[in-house]
Amino acid sequence: MSIPWQRYADEHARTVDTMTAALLFAAFLLGSEIRVPGTHRPDAVGLTIALAAFSCGALFWQRTHPRTVVAVTALGAAGAGALGHLLTPLLLAPVMVALFRLAVTTGRGTTRLFFFATLSLMVTTAFAVDPGDRPWPLETLGPGAWLLLPVATGNAVRMRGAYLEAVQARAEYAERSREEEARHRVAEERIRIARELHDVVAHHLALANAQAGTAAHLTRTHPEQVHKILADLAGTTSSALREMKATVGVLRRQDGPDAPLAPSPGLGRLGELTDAFESTGLTVRMFTEGTPRPLSPGVDLTAYRIVQEALTNVAKHAAARAAHVHLHYGEDQLTLTVTDDGDSTAAAAPAPGHGFGLIGMRERAQSVGGALQAGHRPQGGFEVTTRLPLYPTAP
Repeated sequence: MSIPWQRYADEHARTVDTMTAALLFAAFLLGSEIRVPGTHRPDAVGLTIALAAFSCGALFWQRTHPRTVVAVTALGAAGAGALGHLLTPLLLAPVMVALFRLAVTTGRGTTRLFFFATLSLMVTTAFAVDPGDRPWPLETLGPGAWLLLPVATGNAVRMRGAYLEAVQARAEYAERSREEEARHRVAEERIRIARELHDVVAHHLALANAQAGTAAHLTRTHPEQVHKILADLAGTTSSALREMKATVGVLRRQDGPDAPLAPSPGLGRLGELTDAFESTGLTVRMFTEGTPRPLSPGVDLTAYRIVQEALTNVAKHAAARAAHVHLHYGEDQLTLTVTDDGDSTAAAAPAPGHGFGLIGMRERAQSVGGALQAGHRPQGGFEVTTRLPLYPTAP
C-alpha cells in the first residue's frame, strides 16, 4: 500500500521533477564552492552554472530515458571535476538521482554497467586534471561510495516492488483458486444429489412396477396373494417418498438447519432391501464370508447403493428368478458380488459399461477408492463385482 507522498509523486510527476531539478541545481552550485584547504578555487563560474543547468535539466526525462539521463549527468559531473571542483555529494546529486531511477526501472546488470562506467569516468577525469593537489581517497573512495548508495537503494526499492507484486499476484491467484474450489464443490454436491436421486427413484420405481405387474398377473389366478403385494407396493412408494424427501431436504437446509435428517442407509439394511424384492417374484439370497467389520459412512452407503442398483437392474433387465449377493470381508477390502441366473442373451440386458446405472455404480466405487467390474457370466446371467477399501477404525 502506497503512502500519501508516494501517491502525490505518482499523480504530480512533472511538479516533483521540477522541484527536484531546482533543488539539485542549487545544491550543485553550492557544492562547487567547497574545496580542500590549501587548494585553489576554479574561476570558471559561468561554465559551472552551465554544467549545473545541463545536468539538472536532463532529470526531466529520467522516467522515460533513464540510461540517457545517467550518461548526461555523468558527463556534467565529470566536467565539474575537470574544472577542478571537488566531487562532493552536492556535485554528484544529479547523477545519483539518475542512477537511482535507473536501478528502480531496469535490471541489476544494466545498473552495474552504468555504475562502473560513471565511476571510471569520474576517477579518470579527476586524476587527469588534478593528480596531486588533493588526497587520493577524495578522488576515488568518496565518489565510489556516494555513487554506490543510490544504486543499492534503487535495487532494494525495485526488489521490494517486485516482492509486493508477487504477493499481490499470489493473493489474486489464491482468491481465484478459492472461487474455483467453491464452484468445484458445488458441482460435486450436485452430482452426489443427482446420483442419490437416480438410485432412489430408479430402485423404487422399478420395484413398484414389478410389484404392480405381479399383482395384475395374480389377480385372476391367485387373488388371495394380491392383497399382500399391494401392501408391499404401498410400502415401496412410501419408502421412496421418504428417501426422496431426505435427499432433497439437503437443498433446504438453509430454511431449516435444525431439521433432523434420516440416517443414510448401509449394509445393515440389506435385509429390508432383499425382502422388498420377494413380492416381485425375485428371490435374493445373501452370503457372508469373513468377519463383518464396521465400515466408514461413505463406504457403507456406497456398498448399499451398489447392491440396490445391481438388484434393480436384475429386476428391470434380466429374466431372472433368483439373485445372489455375496459379501467377502478381506484384510483390507470388502468384495461385493451380485449375480443372477437370467438369460445372458436377453436383448434387454445392459451391455458391460453401458447405461447410467452401471456408470453410477462405477463412479460410486471410484469415489471411495474402490473399483467395479460388470459383465455377462459364461454360465449365464449377469455379475457385478465391486471391491471397496476397508479403512481402519478407531477402537
